Amino acid sequence: MYARDKVVDAHDLQQRLPTDSQVEAATEMLRMLGDGTRLRLMALLAEGEHDVTALVAAVGAARPAVSQHLGRLRLAGLVTVRREGRRALYTARGGHVRRLVAEVIRAASHRVAGIPEHD
Repeated sequence: MYARDKVVDAHDLQQRLPTDSQVEAATEMLRMLGDGTRLRLMALLAEGEHDVTALVAAVGAARPAVSQHLGRLRLAGLVTVRREGRRALYTARGGHVRRLVAEVIRAASHRVAGIPEHD
């Protein structure tokens, strides 16, 4: 059997595509991770809850900038916030988001180290 014998028509391919709203949401999530500071914040938040003070110290950015990044991540649905008295504790929203962040960091690590791709 040749590759040309496995003809799939356009309708079949279209059925496999994500919906417009799914593509829009995914694009927004990836856009948020496209900023270095936000990706660093997400890497920390994927590990657990942190307040703004700890995040500022960890990423070395100004407090207002970190707060703005966290607000954007929250609006994009990547981060949740929980109040503990006057403190706001942030964390990555759910397993899908944590795995997305972990996978993109792993892929980058492989690329930087020259490690071959694997399945």
